[in-house]
Amino acid sequence: MAPRTRSRPAVGSFPSTRLVNSDVEELYDYGVLRTLEEATMFVVRLGQPTLILGGSQHRDVLDLEAVGSVALRRRRGGGGLVLLQPDDLWVDWWIPAGDPRWSHDVHVSSVRAGSWWRDELRDVVGGEIKVHEGPMEGEASHRVICFAGIGPGEVFVDDRKAVGVTQWRVREGIFVSTVMHGHGSGDVVRFLRDAPEGIASSLDHQTITSLALADPERLVQNMAASSGPWQVRQLYLTA
Repeated sequence: MAPRTRSRPAVGSFPSTRLVNSDVEELYDYGVLRTLEEATMFVVRLGQPTLILGGSQHRDVLDLEAVGSVALRRRRGGGGLVLLQPDDLWVDWWIPAGDPRWSHDVHVSSVRAGSWWRDELRDVVGGEIKVHEGPMEGEASHRVICFAGIGPGEVFVDDRKAVGVTQWRVREGIFVSTVMHGHGSGDVVRFLRDAPEGIASSLDHQTITSLALADPERLVQNMAASSGPWQVRQLYLTA
C-alpha cells in the first residue's frame, strides 16, 4: 500500500475522509480498515507534529488558540490526547477476528501487544522492563493526556512509561495502536484549555533518546518478525 500526498491528510492509502463532531478528521478511514482480511502491522511516520484526540474526547478540551495551525486528528479507541512527532516510533496492528492473536478479552490483547515491545527492548536497552498487566491507574483527571496515565499493556522501563497502548475493537477485529516518543512530550500540556494540577509531572516518561535506542528501525523489524506473520505496511501521514 503506497503512501500518497493529498490536500486532505491521509495515512498511506487510508484517506481521512470521515468526520467526527463535524470538526475533527479521523486518523484512518476505519471503514476501509475493517475490510482487511489479513493481519497487518502499520509502521507510521509523520510529516509534521500532529495532535491526536482520543475517541471519546471533544475538541473543547483544547485551547484552540494554542493549537493554531498544528494538525489535529482523532483516533478511535480509548486513551487521551497525544502529541505525535516525526521522530516518534508509531506502530499499529490490525488483527482480524479468527486470527490466532485475536482475543475476546480487551485486557489480553493490550498486554500481548505490550509483550511484543518488551521482548525486543530487552535485547537493546538496560534496566527493568515490565508490561503493566493491571487495570487503569493514575489520577483520573490526568487521563486527558495519554502518557499521563497507566493502562493495560503499556511498557515501563525502570518504572517510567516507555510505550503507550490504546485499542479499538469491532466485530471484524482488533486495532491496537502503540507509540514510543522520540523525545519528551511535555509540550502537549500547553494545548489543553484547562490543565489539571500536577499533570506535567505525570509526563516524565522514557523516550528513544533517554533509552539510547541506537537503531529504532531494526527494533521494529525484529518486532514484526517475532510477533508475526504480518503484512507490514510503511505509511506516511502528510499535511
